[in-house]
Amino acid sequence: MKKVFASMALLFAMCSGASAQTPGLPPAGNEKARQEFADSKFGIFIHFGFYSMFAQGEWYLSYGNVDCHEYAKAASGFYPSKFDADAWAEAIKASGARYVCFTTRHHDGFSMFDTEYSDYDIVDASPYKKDIVREMAEACKRHGIKFHLYYSLIDWTRDDYPGGWSAKNAGKDAKKADFDSYFHFMKNQITELIRKYDPDALWFDGKWDQPSSFDWRLDELYALIHSLKPSCLIGNNHHGSPLPGEDFQLFERDLPGENTAGYSAGQEIGQLPLETCQTMNGSWGYSVKDQNYKTGNALIQYLVRTAGKGANLLLNVGPQANGEIPEAATARMKAIGEWLNTYGETIYGTTAGDIPEHSWGVTTRRGDKLYVHILDLEDQALFIPLAGKKVKKAISFKDKSPVRFTKTKTGVTLELPQVPDETDYVVELTTD
Repeated sequence: MKKVFASMALLFAMCSGASAQTPGLPPAGNEKARQEFADSKFGIFIHFGFYSMFAQGEWYLSYGNVDCHEYAKAASGFYPSKFDADAWAEAIKASGARYVCFTTRHHDGFSMFDTEYSDYDIVDASPYKKDIVREMAEACKRHGIKFHLYYSLIDWTRDDYPGGWSAKNAGKDAKKADFDSYFHFMKNQITELIRKYDPDALWFDGKWDQPSSFDWRLDELYALIHSLKPSCLIGNNHHGSPLPGEDFQLFERDLPGENTAGYSAGQEIGQLPLETCQTMNGSWGYSVKDQNYKTGNALIQYLVRTAGKGANLLLNVGPQANGEIPEAATARMKAIGEWLNTYGETIYGTTAGDIPEHSWGVTTRRGDKLYVHILDLEDQALFIPLAGKKVKKAISFKDKSPVRFTKTKTGVTLELPQVPDETDYVVELTTD
């Protein structure tokens, strides 16, 4: 049986962490990390856990009205025999992604790392006996990929987590709910994740499971993280405006400023770096029934539109239970990578362009270069409203051929050689 209580050293670290940072002020030392994150523009999200065995998505325990104790027994059959951290890292690198966010513990409470604070993990509860988070951390380091860790704030299996709305029928003993105990457990695990795996960011999820009045003690949690590693960025998928102590702002299944998925109502855009998480199909965890993958072209255009908002795209992959990334996902990752090999300069390290999103596309900017991303245009000419900016030169980004343009008081009209029929026809404007 693993130890349940933290050592005196961990307790000291947690107590000192609670007062090491003034709530609301970013810690000194992570400005560079924030900028590197904002410049990266593209990451891969990986939802992988023993829920992958059921092949019905990561919410199976909740949606299936499964008893959590019976569900937990299935961990004894979880054996991802074809998992290869280097193969994953190579596929991620080839996609053009600059970072990966890996799910260390999802809502079902199963830890994908060798934790000292629970036996419900991949080393103790499964026959696999290997620490996948460690293997991923080491592989990402070898391949030059930033390593982010997802961590669920909720737990459908532990009795001390006060039952929220998402798994009321999971069979937990409500009389044993004790948030102080559960919070202590979370702090132990988060301390462990930082010290053992040295992540570049922590990505939280689940605040929405409790009423708005519920005190998650996030200020204490955030202060602990920044005290242990000041450069470790913090994001929280709470579907609201940024909270003190957070380093980047998240949007689920939507571009910043939009609410088509219903998660971003009233979510104001703050001054932090932005990230949109999106699925390739309709699921986060692997679902054998969900083969409705977006096309490679559609995903490339979504990446471009995200960059046009000044945000990063965190694109999800749900590996199969055997540890393989589905072929449909790898094909799309490859297509994005090939496109970025040509057009990466117009995405990486850019900011939102001078022109807000239009039906025809978006713009991104890097220094004196304004990149006009034409995604959907049925005409051979395009007016760009650039009042106050002088355009010195216009070229097709792909082949560097000149693009004729006419200046007006309110902008320029680009005269294209033909009606664009590419996934993204990019015109590079040099401005003053």
